[in-house]
Parts: sequence; C-alpha cells; structure tokens
Amino acid sequence: MSVTTFGALLPAVPLLAGLTGLLLPPSPRGAAIGEAAARRVAATVGIAGAAGALALAVALLVTLDGPAESSNTWIELGGLTVTLGVRLDGAAALVAVAVTTVALAVQIYSTGYLRQGPPEEPDHRYPPYAAQVSLFTAAMLLVVVSGDLILLLVGWEVMGLCSYLLIAHDRRLPEAPAAAMKAFLVTRVGDVGFLLGIALLGVSAGSFRIADVLTHDHGTTTLTAACLLLLAGVAGKSAQFPLHTWLPDAMAGPTPISALIHAATMVAAGVYAVTRLWPLFEATPTALVVLGVMASVTLLLGALAATAQDDIKRVLAWSTVSQIGYMTGALAVGSPPAALFHLLTHAAFKALLFLAAGAVIHAVGTTLMSRMGGLRRSMPVTFWCTVIGLGALAGVPPLSGFWSKEGVLAAAEQAALHGDGPAPAWVGWLVWLAGLVGVAVTAWYATRLLLGTYFGAPRTPLDRPPHDPQAVLRWPVLALAVPAALLGLAGFPGWFSRQLQATLPVAPDAVSDLLPPDALIHLTPTVLLPLALLVIGAGLAWVGWRRGGGADPVAALGPLRPVFARAFRLDDVQHTLVVRPTTAIARAARTADERVVDGAVTGTGRAVGALGGRLGVLHRAALPRAAAAVLAGALLIGLAAAALIGATA
Repeated sequence: MSVTTFGALLPAVPLLAGLTGLLLPPSPRGAAIGEAAARRVAATVGIAGAAGALALAVALLVTLDGPAESSNTWIELGGLTVTLGVRLDGAAALVAVAVTTVALAVQIYSTGYLRQGPPEEPDHRYPPYAAQVSLFTAAMLLVVVSGDLILLLVGWEVMGLCSYLLIAHDRRLPEAPAAAMKAFLVTRVGDVGFLLGIALLGVSAGSFRIADVLTHDHGTTTLTAACLLLLAGVAGKSAQFPLHTWLPDAMAGPTPISALIHAATMVAAGVYAVTRLWPLFEATPTALVVLGVMASVTLLLGALAATAQDDIKRVLAWSTVSQIGYMTGALAVGSPPAALFHLLTHAAFKALLFLAAGAVIHAVGTTLMSRMGGLRRSMPVTFWCTVIGLGALAGVPPLSGFWSKEGVLAAAEQAALHGDGPAPAWVGWLVWLAGLVGVAVTAWYATRLLLGTYFGAPRTPLDRPPHDPQAVLRWPVLALAVPAALLGLAGFPGWFSRQLQATLPVAPDAVSDLLPPDALIHLTPTVLLPLALLVIGAGLAWVGWRRGGGADPVAALGPLRPVFARAFRLDDVQHTLVVRPTTAIARAARTADERVVDGAVTGTGRAVGALGGRLGVLHRAALPRAAAAVLAGALLIGLAAAALIGATA
C-alpha cells in the first residue's frame, strides 16, 4: 500500500465511522436495554474509527520517505481546476499522529464521562455525540492531508459545523446553545476572509491544487491581499485577537470536546494552514507583521485573562488562546518548525489537562476552583498527571513544553538580534518580549490552579469522598501524560531532526524541511532568563497563597482582577461595535420587510379585495333593474312579434 493511499484513508476511516454512527437506528428513550445496546455499538464504532486512523497515521509516519503527492482532476470550469488528492510531508505525518492520538483518547474517555448524569447528557444522547466526534476528527485530518485548497476548505467548514453541534451537546444548559451559536458565528466571520483568500489564490493560479498555488507567481498585491484574507480565517479558527472571544464560552460543551477542540482540531487548524502555505506567507512581510502583532497581543491577553478566572475550564481555555499565540508568533518570525513543535507538545499537555480537569469536575460536581481544594491525597493519580500537564504548560524543564516554548523564544530572539527573518526585526523583538512576559504570567496562573485545586482544605462538603476516576477515564489521562512529559526530550539540538532524517529524508520544499538542526533549541545563557521568569511567576503565586492562609492568590491582582476576569472587556466591545449594530440593522430590515414589502403585497391584496367588494355591491344593486329590463324587453319583443304575426295573417 502506497503512502498516498495511507493519506487518503486517514480522513476516510473516521468519516466512515461517523456516518455509520449517525445512521444507527435510535433506541427508544427510557428503554434501558435499547439505550445500553445503542451506546455499546456507538462506542465501538467511534473507538474503532479513531484507532484505525491512529494506526494509519503511524504507518504513514514510518513509511513516508519524502514528500509525496497524488492528484486527480475533479472539476475543470472556466479555466479553474479543482483536484482530488493528498499532499504529504513530515509535518502532515506528525500532526496526523497528534490528532488521532487525542481523538482516540477522547473517544475512550467519553464512554465513561458521558455515562453519568449532570452536568452531562444521559445515555440516549451519546450515539450522535460519538458520531460527531468521528466527523470532527475526519474533518481535521482532511485539512492535514489535503492536496487542494477546496478540499482543505471542506474540512475547515465541517469542523465549524461539528464544533457547533458538540458545544451545544448538553441542551439542558442554557449557556450551551448560546455558546455554540457564538462559536459558529464568530468563526464564520473569519471564514469569509479565508474563503475569499482561497478564491483569490485559485483564480490567480488557475488551479486550487496546493502545489500549483505555491509555485505560481501571484504578484505582490494579489499575494498580500490573499494572505491577509487567510489570516482572518486563522484568527477565527485558532481563536486569535480579535476573533478569540468564542473559545472561553465554548467551555459550555462537554469537557472531552474541550480537549479535542483545544488540542487537536479547531485551534490547531489555523496554525497548520499557515505552515501548509508557508512559502506564500514567507514572501509577504506585510502579512507576517500583522501576524506578529496579532500573536503578541493574543499571547499576553490570553495569559492575563487566565489569571482571574474561577472556572477551571476557562483558565485552560484562556491558556490555549495564549499558547496558540506562541505558535503564531513563531510563524511571524519565520520559524514554522518551532510553531509545529509547540503545536505537538501543546496537543499532549493540553489534552492531558482537560481530561484531568474532567476527572476533578466529576469528583466534586463543580467547575469552580473556589469550591475545590484538598484533592491531592484523595486523587493522587489525577494530581500527578495535572502536575505534569501544568509543568509542561509553564515550561518546567525537562517536560515537553520547556523545549518547544524555548524553541519559539529562541527563534524570536534570533530574528530580533540578527534581523534575518522574513519579517522586520522589530517583529522579532515584539514576539520575544511578549513571550517572556507570557512565561511569568503562565507560571503564575498554572501554580494558582494547582494550589487552588489540590492543596489546602476542601472548600465544599461533598456527599461522598472524591477519588480518582474509573479506569476508562484514568487510562487516557495516564497515556497522555507520557508524551506531555517526554516529547520535549526530542528537542535536544539535532536529535529529533536526525531521527526524522533517518526515516523521513525530506527535501527543502514548503514545510517539508521540518525541524532542521538549526531550528531547535540551543542551550545558551539566554535560556536562563525564561527560567528565572518562570520561577518568579510561580513563586509570586505561592507566596500569595501562603500569605492568604490558603486563600486564592488572585486577590493580589487588586483592581486589575475584574479587568482580567472580563478579558479587558473586549467581548463587550465586540457586542457594542458589532452585535448591536448588526442587530439594529437586522431589526430595521425586518421592519422594512414587514411594513414595505409585506405591506405592499398585503395592501395590494386588500385594495383588490375592496375593489371587488365594491363591484360586488354595485352588481348586486343593479341585478333587479337588469332583470326588470330583460323582462320588459322580452315582453316588448313578444308583443311586437304577436302584432307582426297578426298583421301578416
């Protein structure tokens, strides 16, 4: 079997699982045996689809010996060509493994997580849920392996639909449908730009095949416009400023879906799309400047907002916004390898953190850290997995996040000091300084989360003592703890690259030169600065916690606390500048439609009816006179005829 066949089957396997799950006959609600059987079948299909996709992704990673592509013409219309095919390289193989690993963990974890009652749905909602997770996975894999921009766009949009359905899964929660609609609409704003950017590139090249788009000379103006339009879609999907506001609200969805969205699908798609089309962005300094500013603002905004959240899932959500800022910052300074490396490590430790948080939520029955505490001894497995995840998030060596985050900072520092990147040197300075501040803030809120959840005295009496989750919830968490802890060890200078070169001898084409030796972290004295900032941030959180006698150190933020908690009120700004005017315009359009268009139609009908009624009245009034006239006429004609007959006789 060829590597391109592996690539084509990657999205096909979970797609088949998803369609099969959606076509399963529904079981009668309330019929316990029917629901149990439907659940078992749906779980088997979903897990089998994710496991099959993971096996294919690993096979692709092992057998790929260089960039590979297959392409067949699908549509030719008006000088434009759309193809069906795959485009594979080292980046695609690695990201596919990350996506399928997280998807399999989520499918297994969900079988236990959704079995219980509130805050999740009961069993009869599980079969469509499992099918939608499979479709979500298939859509992201289509983005990963697609060799044509139209196919990539299909996967991009299907992810938007699946996110809407899955965020709104628990329909008993009033915030869930609203959060799903917000996610759908905010990302659609960016997707309009993404669609226009793809159309512009395709029309310019005469083909939507990625290879043709990358090699075509589009011209500076066209290329700049297209890349800026694509960045709008990246901002929406990857929750970057100013289209970041949907992601924290999306926490109304089930916790496993939060893990899937944050670690493997939606938010990773934007970063991957830029690396997929990197030659275009590399030739567009204007787009990289915009990306660098967007990344720096998002990085700091997300980190500061995470400091003041009480909901454990919202802390992790704002953390994702910030960490994606590191990835887009690496892209802005010209280092796709550093961005992809952080994408891979982030997938491991963020999925780990969300699934561990799900175990805590089920144990204590709340998402609020102010009602947790003292779980370290009663949930030791979950505690140590959370320590690994938060350590990787904060960048504690030798955990994975240290190496990948240091790779981003090293790339930004290189661009700032030497100015040899595709963007101006000041972009490197901006990303580097924002990244350093982000290190300290991340360490602060990670330490706060750990202390507030697992240390101190329990803050809420529970009906039953908390404990580590059942095996079906515990093993996915333990499995993800391994790459979260060890994946970063591949970041030693040249080691990861040599391993890749041994199995994936790739050519310097697009992003196929993944992780060359000079793209990884080099241990220099400048590494000490991020480590010092990490210690300072974590130390300040610990000191605040100790001085407060185990109280939340967030009080130390003082008047900044409500500002950070509301994320600088940017959601309110969007509501004022966008939502209210749009609603007013829609209301005016509705009024005009009802009073002008509908009024004209109904008014015409009423006028015709009134005229008909008037004519009817006249007709009814004239009927006796007309009858008398007819009778008189007939009488006169009869008399005339009789007289004529008599005269003739």
